[in-house]
Amino acid sequence: MKALALSSAIVLLLLPTMTAFGQTDLVYQIPPEEIAALADAPKTPSVLLSPTGEHMVLRLRRGLPGIDVVSQPELRLGGLRINPRTNGPSRGWYYRGLKFLQVADGRERDVTGLPPDPKISYVSWSPDGKWIAFTITNGGQVELWAADLNTGQARKRTYRALNAAIGRPYEWVSDSRTIVAKTIPSSRGEAPPEPTVPSGPAIQENIGGRRPARTYQDMLKNPYDERLFEHCLSTRIVRIGLDGKEQPVGQQGMIWSVTPSPDGKYILVETFRRPFSYSVPYYRFPRRIEVWDADGNVVKQLADLPLADNVPIAFSSVPTGPRAVDWRQDADATLYWAEALDGGDAGSEADERDRICMLEAPFEGEPVPLVTFGLRFHELRWSDDELALTSEWWWATRRLRVWAVEPGAPEKAPRLMMDYSYEDRYSDPGKPMMMSVDNGASLMVTANDGKTIFLRGDGASPEGDRPFLDEFDIETKETNRLFRSEAPCYERAVSILDVTEREILTRRESVSEVPNYYVRTLGNDSLRRVTRFSHPTPQLLDVQKEMIRYERADGVALTGTLYLPAGYSAETDGPLPMLMWAYPHEFKSAAAAGQVTGSPYRFVRISTHSPLYWLVHGYAVLDNPSLPIVGEGNVEPNDTHVEQLVAGAQAAVDEVVKRGVADRDRTAIGGHSYGAFMTANLLAHSDLFAAGIARSGAYNRTLTPFGFQREERTFWEAPGAYFAMSPFLHADKINEPLLLIHGEMDNSSGTLPIQSERLYGALKGHGATVRLVMLPHESHGYRGRESVMHMLWEMTEWLDRYVANAKPGMKTKGATESLGQ
Repeated sequence: MKALALSSAIVLLLLPTMTAFGQTDLVYQIPPEEIAALADAPKTPSVLLSPTGEHMVLRLRRGLPGIDVVSQPELRLGGLRINPRTNGPSRGWYYRGLKFLQVADGRERDVTGLPPDPKISYVSWSPDGKWIAFTITNGGQVELWAADLNTGQARKRTYRALNAAIGRPYEWVSDSRTIVAKTIPSSRGEAPPEPTVPSGPAIQENIGGRRPARTYQDMLKNPYDERLFEHCLSTRIVRIGLDGKEQPVGQQGMIWSVTPSPDGKYILVETFRRPFSYSVPYYRFPRRIEVWDADGNVVKQLADLPLADNVPIAFSSVPTGPRAVDWRQDADATLYWAEALDGGDAGSEADERDRICMLEAPFEGEPVPLVTFGLRFHELRWSDDELALTSEWWWATRRLRVWAVEPGAPEKAPRLMMDYSYEDRYSDPGKPMMMSVDNGASLMVTANDGKTIFLRGDGASPEGDRPFLDEFDIETKETNRLFRSEAPCYERAVSILDVTEREILTRRESVSEVPNYYVRTLGNDSLRRVTRFSHPTPQLLDVQKEMIRYERADGVALTGTLYLPAGYSAETDGPLPMLMWAYPHEFKSAAAAGQVTGSPYRFVRISTHSPLYWLVHGYAVLDNPSLPIVGEGNVEPNDTHVEQLVAGAQAAVDEVVKRGVADRDRTAIGGHSYGAFMTANLLAHSDLFAAGIARSGAYNRTLTPFGFQREERTFWEAPGAYFAMSPFLHADKINEPLLLIHGEMDNSSGTLPIQSERLYGALKGHGATVRLVMLPHESHGYRGRESVMHMLWEMTEWLDRYVANAKPGMKTKGATESLGQ
């Protein structure tokens, strides 16, 4: 076992400079070696299966980018974050290389011809599975590349720069030889210069009409932002052949998305237009939805949608007009879309909420109704003229219904296939398995002349998640289980490779075995390994993992995943200091709230924001202990949020102390985002923890007055709940040390950096022990290696000082010491 002690050597590395707030700024620090090694561990490749199922492309992942990458220039416009140098996303993740792998024998071939240290993204297979396309961000532009499966040779396909400011910058056409790309027009010119002197004030106005809006980040602020938005999204569509031929298509515009039809003859195009808004994100801006032919002629304008700044804030509300517009995957060129029948207002009474309509090429005449819903449209999966599955859902009741329809005979009444609560994980029947066909369309896998589909699900159960694969008879609605994951492994179906031979591709892992891919033959339990990824963090190989079960005082069943350091024994080593890391969830059913989540057999993997780092530093970790907030019937869960939160935390602490693995006086609570909000509330309303760590949270709910998380009531409708749930308003009750960490450029709804700054000020004013760490250039999640390492250093120092070395019954209100001072 590793000894726990505050490292004076690390403290001596601090280089303080005083700011106007009297706080100490530091250079970036590195955590203890054993923790830093986990953060720098190699990343397991990600896998993309070819449409034929015969090959994979392995995408080799990069380590954490440097802060020099994270701090590149960034435009924050209408909810988008754009790097003005590349006209691509400013916070994208890149791959460092690609490999082809043959599923039959596991042979690998490097993709060659790439530039040194390539920044690869947007990898996709051609419909026939013989090519991959991808982008490389190179210098000042995003480039389109493609590689031949047969040779492994990659080559840049055009010298035009792609416009990757929003959405995918390209799509394959069904012929597998042509790509439709969004490019930057040569006539676009330079970005508009920022005014050195303002020409006047920025003004917003509302004259009558209720337009409540939730709290959004990165909105347009002035006419200059509007011009920048228009400049960055200015796009020209170009058809690019693998043979080098290029053809510009249509007129340039602020193009959001381009989607070729399954037959390749048309393109579905969504284009933004003015006027913009300073209060809602880009996806609420006015836009046109059109169908273009291959030459760019507009053959159908499906919709000219206005600014959607008056969508009701009740959950399940939607904008009016066509939405979720797409191509029928089983037809050559038939559009479908959803449209609200209730004005989009989930708060209104209505027997009919949504309708799905279809319109076939040449897009003349009236749309054909396919199905009408009493709830809100969820999704649609296609098979053929005789079968499609579509679903509807409703937030207030957590209800989800699945219907079978006949697209070729829309006059036939839909047949109800499934009806269940989507928060009831034990009853989840699973989702249909899909396959790619020759033209790139995605269809349901079927058997028995289309009468059988295959359902894949998590298999939640009192034993934990046990993924399954079922046959489902559309006519009888009966299921037949083909496969279910068995202990001590966690295995899930990825793809059906051969329906007749019952061969499936699975992803299989265990606590100590890294996930790898296998071909499993159903019926005879034949299992053949395809990939051979190695363990990225062997230092965690012998970590102890257990799913524990216990009860809240009111009888609600709870679970959590307990991790203990390698070689630890409660009998000989005694209780450890513990970090509990959690995130509360709301439920409408106590039974659903008590269901087991997760699996005891999943691989012990470290992610950037994981609490598991401290296992190699001598701590026990209780990850994701259940903290359900239940409100059954007409009762709102958040009306008793604090009471239920404290009761759940009390039960978790009691359980780990009873087991002898944790010290009641040396337990910390922590969380990210809503988990940070939870942390501050638990310190304000209980004395269960020695200290807390809250990252990127929201603490004053009056700053999100039109709803937050799963609370759809406004502040004016439920002021008591907003007051009770805001730890900022109870800052005088927090008497345990609290570490606050926040990205300076947080863009998550509600978690503005000011949330942490104001809580810090309130706690400081009441004499609490508190530390505020603002990470430059970081958003809601932290990406830069320097930022992540410093976060780990801060958390380690805080835990060592205020948890590992805490004295029984010690409270710290009024303490003035602070790390680095």
